[in-house]
Parts: sequence; structure tokens; C-alpha cells
Amino acid sequence: RGGAVMTLYLTGVVAQAGHVNLAEAQVLDLLTEKTPAILLANKFGLIPRRAEIAPWLRAMQERHSLAEFVPMSANNAKDVERLFGICEKYLPVQPWMYEADALTDRSDRFMAAEIIREKLFRLTGDELPYTSTVIIDKYEEEGNLRRIAATIVVERDGHKGMIIGEKGEKLKRIGTEARHELEALTGRKGFLEIWVKVRSGWAADEARVKTFGYEVWRP
Repeated sequence: RGGAVMTLYLTGVVAQAGHVNLAEAQVLDLLTEKTPAILLANKFGLIPRRAEIAPWLRAMQERHSLAEFVPMSANNAKDVERLFGICEKYLPVQPWMYEADALTDRSDRFMAAEIIREKLFRLTGDELPYTSTVIIDKYEEEGNLRRIAATIVVERDGHKGMIIGEKGEKLKRIGTEARHELEALTGRKGFLEIWVKVRSGWAADEARVKTFGYEVWRP
């Protein structure tokens, strides 16, 4: 963005040991030979006989030349530390890209949308499809106050009713919990207004997906 250039020193691909799905295979096919690639074989402890991993590893190597193969369990702290040590030799020493106290490189608008979205899915459980999204319509600063207007976009009228809840109680709770977290994150008072709108099939409409700020990725 803005002409900025990012140098990629190392690529890590995470896959369950002994298994590879279409998305992981596509990622391997996209990698260039210029950048070292490390294959993280997660859940390695679930493999009953370690010799069974060899054919899978050969198949992965045929897709892309791997600099390292790291069998591990992400739940094992020692395995994670070992991974850091392996990565270290591929990464050059250089100045920090961001301030030491920086929490993220994303904008306040993005963080507001993600916090609302997190509350949305947590409070509706498995009932609401993950094609629902949150759009920030307005984000204004007035001294120590932030005024935010957001829209939750869903695909069906039934989803809209699920979010609003009886007498609007579910939507009110989503807004209240999101506002409290935003205030804690920014250290400022906030006024948050949330609407719910139905846009049938928006996730399958490439033009609409782009207007919502998402990038369309093609393998």
C-alpha cells in the first residue's frame, strides 16, 4: 500500500502431520524459491508410527523445496521454543518496525469492527453463519469521546432477528460489551450505535465484498 515494499525473509506453512488439504497445497504452490519455507507438522504426537510420515513429507517436498521440516505440537511449550530457535537463523537483525508499546498495525476503525464482530459471534453462538460481517460507517473523535456508527451485515432476515433478539436485548448487549472493550482499549469514552441490515448473497458477490473492505484472493 502506498508504494511500501515488504521484504519476506521466511515463510511458515502449518499443516497437520500426515494430512494436507487443498488450501495448504495451494499455499505451497504459491511459494517462491527465493524465500526459505518451513513446514510445521503440527499434532505430530498423533502419528502412531513415525515411519508413516515419510511418504507425506516427500509429497510436500515435491510441491515446494522446504528449508526445514519441524514436527511439533503447538500445545507443547518446548516445541514452540524449538521452533523459535529454528526460525531465528533465517531472520536478520534489524531495527523494530513499530514502537515497543504498539499493540497492532491496524487502524482504530478496523479494531472497532473486529471487537463488535467478536461480540456478535460470541453472543449468538453457532447459530449465526460466519458470512456475517461488520462495517464501520462512522468513526469520529470529539475530544475525549469517540462516536462510532456500525452496521452488522447478514444474509437472511432470520439472522437479523437472531441478532436483535427479543425487544432488542441481544443487540443491546452486543453494543454494550463492545463499547466497554473499546473504551478499555482506547482509554476514551465511546458512543456506539449499531444497525443490522440484510444483504442476501453478499459473500458471493465479489464487487460487494470489495466495497466492504475485503480483498478477494484467488489461488
